[in-house]
Amino acid sequence: MTNNQHIGSSLDDLLEEDGILAEVNALALKRVLAWQLSQEMERQGLSRSQMAASMKTSRSSLQRLLDPENTSVTLKTMEKAAAIVGKRLRIELDDIQEPANS
Repeated sequence: MTNNQHIGSSLDDLLEEDGILAEVNALALKRVLAWQLSQEMERQGLSRSQMAASMKTSRSSLQRLLDPENTSVTLKTMEKAAAIVGKRLRIELDDIQEPANS
């Protein structure tokens, strides 16, 4: 039997070891936000043009917000979009889970 140092480690451990954990987390959060916003716009029957006008922004700015790959959207923009669909943006700091010693 061989001793594999990665057996029992988590995906987060691997991503952190590769130095991309923060980037992957930001992308995952943005994908969820873009999906939730798109779903809420659809539920309310809001077109992209209507949403952009309500936000007092361009359709290209709204497209960046709805692009799940674009993580460079500001909190102010996210907050404004959430308010227009009757939601609030909630961001919090959470403790980092330390891996259990085996």
